[in-house]
Amino acid sequence: MLKPVSDPAREQIIRTMIELTRPSSLHRIAVAGSESAEIDLELRRRGYFRVATTLTCVPRAQYSIGFVVGQHSLHALETALTQISHFLSANATIAVVIDSCEKGLGLKVRDRLEQLGFRIQAGVKCHRQFVLAAHRHGFSHMAKAA
Repeated sequence: MLKPVSDPAREQIIRTMIELTRPSSLHRIAVAGSESAEIDLELRRRGYFRVATTLTCVPRAQYSIGFVVGQHSLHALETALTQISHFLSANATIAVVIDSCEKGLGLKVRDRLEQLGFRIQAGVKCHRQFVLAAHRHGFSHMAKAA
């Protein structure tokens, strides 16, 4: 049996991502970023068994929820967002953990999410980190129309 998360900050981040994206046990969840393996295990411990990291699955736009965790720079976040976007369906919800104090990083991440067809739903401060949640609706249709 897996041990529960011992770090209260990480526990709050995971709980916040789940609350913002509202997955059920039937949703497929894709996780990207340097902490994706740890988050994968923690989600499984909580009863979410349809979880995969971007390193362990094939991008076929079949995931309805995405989590991006453990990226500390704008370049790393943009890379993870671009990577996970190929795994997410046209009507997906994503939660992104921003854990850098770099000025303007949140706005740049928001802009990148919007370029990928997402619209910001909420943002929550957790300790020294920030969780940004966004949803996209019918993105594949918008891309075809462009």
